Amino acid sequence: MILLNGRSLTAPLLARIAAGEAVSLDEGALALVAENRAVVDRIVAEGRTVYGINTGFGQFATVVIPPEQLQLLQLNLIRSHAAGVGEPLPKDQTRALMAARINCLLKAHSGIRPEPIRLLTECLNRDVVPVVPSQGSVGASGDLAPLAHMALMLVGEGLAWSGDQHIPGGEALAQAGLKPVTLQAKEGLALINGTQLITSLGNLALEKFTRLAGLADEIAGLSLEALRGTRAAFDPRIHAVRPHPGQIAVAERMRDLLGDTSAIAESHRDCHRVQDAYSLRCIPQVHGVTRDTLAFAGAILERELNSATDNPMIFTDTQESRSGGNFHGQYPAFACDVLAIAAADLASISERRQERLVNPAYSDLPAFLTQNGGLESGFMMAHVTSAALVSEMKGLAHPACVDTIPTSAGKEDHVSMGPIAARKLLRAVDALEQVLAIEARMALEGLRILGLAPAAGLQPLMDRLAKACAPWADRAMFEEIHATLGALRAHQESHP
Repeated sequence: MILLNGRSLTAPLLARIAAGEAVSLDEGALALVAENRAVVDRIVAEGRTVYGINTGFGQFATVVIPPEQLQLLQLNLIRSHAAGVGEPLPKDQTRALMAARINCLLKAHSGIRPEPIRLLTECLNRDVVPVVPSQGSVGASGDLAPLAHMALMLVGEGLAWSGDQHIPGGEALAQAGLKPVTLQAKEGLALINGTQLITSLGNLALEKFTRLAGLADEIAGLSLEALRGTRAAFDPRIHAVRPHPGQIAVAERMRDLLGDTSAIAESHRDCHRVQDAYSLRCIPQVHGVTRDTLAFAGAILERELNSATDNPMIFTDTQESRSGGNFHGQYPAFACDVLAIAAADLASISERRQERLVNPAYSDLPAFLTQNGGLESGFMMAHVTSAALVSEMKGLAHPACVDTIPTSAGKEDHVSMGPIAARKLLRAVDALEQVLAIEARMALEGLRILGLAPAAGLQPLMDRLAKACAPWADRAMFEEIHATLGALRAHQESHP
């Protein structure tokens, strides 16, 4: 089991939870949750008027709710805020959302009892997953609508997954031997007021993107060998005088992959070419800034994953409630948007290498990597697919976080649109994987045509691709791309 304690959740761990791994709760953190809850109970007992505990919400913050209606207040909040529309999140993404919210509540600043946290954890571990529509959040005051759909199931309402079907939330709980919870003061708000949709989807995309960035270096190495490129541009002295960490790291990786020479390098040692095109020569610079962007955005997303993002915040040490803006999703929204830009650029340079692989004006290879041009079209349309994907990714790279529409009668007058940024990022990362797969398949064919062995550091990937894909003769290209994707994923698992 993966231990949740509010402090140490990471993108790789969240991906494992999304894939089905169970979680456990840190008992020390739950003890702090109980102490924090006592502050809320004291506020209610003393009759103090505190936003989110015994008042209305948003524009209704000045409406005081009597004690006998506080349970109904929280239930009404969940019901009214479950206003999401659109396609439901896939189950794995919803599991990540649940885990991220549990981790946030374990920060012990939400004023919730341990009981709802335990129920949400049991639902996660027994795969009782709510149906959460993907649209309806503007990323401030938190991801209210999607989290409200999650919370509805905990009170025995809403919808849950049963196979590919939807069943009532109460029925799903009963089938798992679980009972719904009755929400007390502040608990409905504690369940829905946070950035966990942006943060969970952003971290899932981050984990996959990080793996693809490493794979992109290897695929670029195959293309460089197939195009008879030079290793000169990876000389460490070049990169030492422009000391960006990502650039230096990628140049070092390329030197490790390519070594000092190979049969291919020896075959053109005295050729007429002086230097390569940018898509080969500038691999460290372009792939490198992607690494630096992943580090920058990844730090934001991991901090957010282990942050308290409620409002109001409950402070146990001073027995106080304080209103603030930790629910605002601008931090993770910025991170997701900049990652989408990085993904688009990494795909763009891959597509340029693909152009060089299929265009005989740029290489020693036959047009479209087929020896039977005319009768066969070779990789002509595979390149077209890449071009289509890269063009779409340029649209996805337009930032969502620069937009805002005031909501809640002007009270929420600047919002992050972070959920849009996170969903765009997931689409961009999926498209990047497809683009890289097409480059890998083209590079494999180019190397086969040359009939010379690539550098030893590239051989494991070359072998994996060769095993999955027979030498080319025109056949269903989509099947070839799927086979390449499978080979790349298997390679990543064996070379993490």
